[in-house]
Amino acid sequence: MYVYIIVCVQVKTPAFCLVINKMNDEHEELRNSNEQEETLEKALEIEKKRVEEYLTQLKYARADIENLKKRYDRQLEDVEKYSNERIIIELLDVVDELEMAVKSASSSNSAETLTQGVEMTLKKFRKILENEGIYPIKCVGETFDPSKHIAIEKIEKAGVEGCTIVEEVRKGYTMRGKMIRPSIVKIAVQPSQSQKEMNAHE
Repeated sequence: MYVYIIVCVQVKTPAFCLVINKMNDEHEELRNSNEQEETLEKALEIEKKRVEEYLTQLKYARADIENLKKRYDRQLEDVEKYSNERIIIELLDVVDELEMAVKSASSSNSAETLTQGVEMTLKKFRKILENEGIYPIKCVGETFDPSKHIAIEKIEKAGVEGCTIVEEVRKGYTMRGKMIRPSIVKIAVQPSQSQKEMNAHE
């Protein structure tokens, strides 16, 4: 700027002043360009630092997730191993009582003592099952239901309605409302026409 004033004062040529103006403009643009470059370099350094911080945070987060997954897997393994521990402890009481019943019956040579001991143990065992939501399926006198019962024999019998269960061969059970083992049963059905005719001839 100062150069421009001095030259213009000393040299009165307008063309020369234009050249000086142009040089000054180019110098100003160069200075602005350098300032912009410095600003961009600073911004780039800031962004690099920010990226490095994000990468560090990401590494820590990934390590935390891995540790959490390992801990979860260990806990899940423990749950699978020991989930039935409580019911096993209760069943051990039943085993103790059965052993006592057998020992008592052996020392007294009494079948009645053994029977009483087994009945008491069975009662306790049923109570444990009920505490777990396990109940026997009703059978005898009920109408056959293929979702709960498996019929192994049909008995023709007059005066029955539909398929009525007359004998339970093996108990079935539900657990919290879900059928876990069907009952094995024998059912009574109405005699067929040929059977009725045979009975009439007799």
